[in-house]
Amino acid sequence: MYEVSARDAGCRLDQFLVQSSGLSRAAVQRLIRQERVRIGGEPRKASYRIHARDRVIVTLPPPEPAAIEPEPIPLDLLYEDRDLLVVNKPSGLVVHPGAGRRRGTLVNALLYHCAGLSAVGGVERPGIVHRLDRETSGCLVVAKTDLAHQHLSRQFEARQAKKTYLALVHGSVKATEGRITLPVGRDQRERKRMGVRTRKGRETETIFRVLRSSPECSLVEVMPTTGRTHQIRVHLAAIGHPVVGDTLYGGRRERKSRWEAGRHLLHAWKLAFTHPRTGVRVESTAPLPPDFGKILEEAGLEISSVRR
Repeated sequence: MYEVSARDAGCRLDQFLVQSSGLSRAAVQRLIRQERVRIGGEPRKASYRIHARDRVIVTLPPPEPAAIEPEPIPLDLLYEDRDLLVVNKPSGLVVHPGAGRRRGTLVNALLYHCAGLSAVGGVERPGIVHRLDRETSGCLVVAKTDLAHQHLSRQFEARQAKKTYLALVHGSVKATEGRITLPVGRDQRERKRMGVRTRKGRETETIFRVLRSSPECSLVEVMPTTGRTHQIRVHLAAIGHPVVGDTLYGGRRERKSRWEAGRHLLHAWKLAFTHPRTGVRVESTAPLPPDFGKILEEAGLEISSVRR
């Protein structure tokens, strides 16, 4: 059950559930068509405009049999109990299967490791509460139960889960810290890209702090309070400091770069959230991967604190 706040009043029902439940847009629309979404006991259309204090009741169908094959892919676990786990995702590992990819993903590895995962995300995304880009490494929380999944999703939506990233960016960042609030939306010409110059940009906020800097590059601690697609990479590029190795948003700086990163150097360093069952705050830290550390050393920016 989800209660509508005054802030969300007037929003479409399907958009509200995508943001609040952790379900994909397709899954939400399917539940609405099946009349599994009700307000005041009545099924509602996807376009229904919700009101403050509406109580949205979602009835999930029984779990479908898993169509994704478990695979013995090694996992670097930072935390695990009966409700959830936090994994240190390596760069290059796709989080879940999609079009043209059914094997070799984090989900395949999780299905091999765990006896059960939350069914909230559907057959292709069991347990997946949030995602990291393929090239991004670091902390990612996975739900084993539906209750844990829904609780964690609400924390991410309410900005109660704290995410801290490390990014190596081009150039010397002049401000020691700052806040970027440029709206992020789908690029009108290139659908694979996001951008800040768009008519349908959504509210975003990225807070950053410079840890070390040189004329060529800077090591930045980044704390996004919202979770839009490619948000950190788009925001850092928008202020003139794209992430090193980012061929999608790096532009001329990346083409002229002397660093051979092989991927964008963005690492989900720390993750903190409230445990869905115990109420205890869980904090995980993912050590900096060797490829990231190597370039920091070459740039003379290595600091011991990022290795803890």
